[in-house]
Amino acid sequence: MKLKRLVPIMNVSNLQESFTWFEKIGWTKGWEWGEPSDFGGVQNGELEIFLCENCQGSRSGPMPRHVEEDDTGGIWMSWFLESTAAVDAAYQLALEQGVTVTRPPHDYPWNMREFHVRHPDGHTFRIGAELQEE
Repeated sequence: MKLKRLVPIMNVSNLQESFTWFEKIGWTKGWEWGEPSDFGGVQNGELEIFLCENCQGSRSGPMPRHVEEDDTGGIWMSWFLESTAAVDAAYQLALEQGVTVTRPPHDYPWNMREFHVRHPDGHTFRIGAELQEE
């Protein structure tokens, strides 16, 4: 089997609010479907995430909750940026936009610099880049 494309689907509690959340960190609304709309997609270049309001998958419910750090109840997804400088810039953007950051940028032994943001429905995104050798 050889995949041509891969698109994750996230269960969200509010499609329109999720479009706005993604736009804060550099994604754009691609499309929406239904009357009223309950399915849509956000895009970042050629990458896409489908958003399904109250269906297709699970989520934790409104955040913040009192949970263990890694137990968000939602999906986890890694986003890979082109450089560690881009990671730091994305972190600053997230802070400026009021996006919930659950871990600040850190260099990890698995050769990555990353930080974590949390969607209001509990989904966690690890945003990182490979560490460059000196």
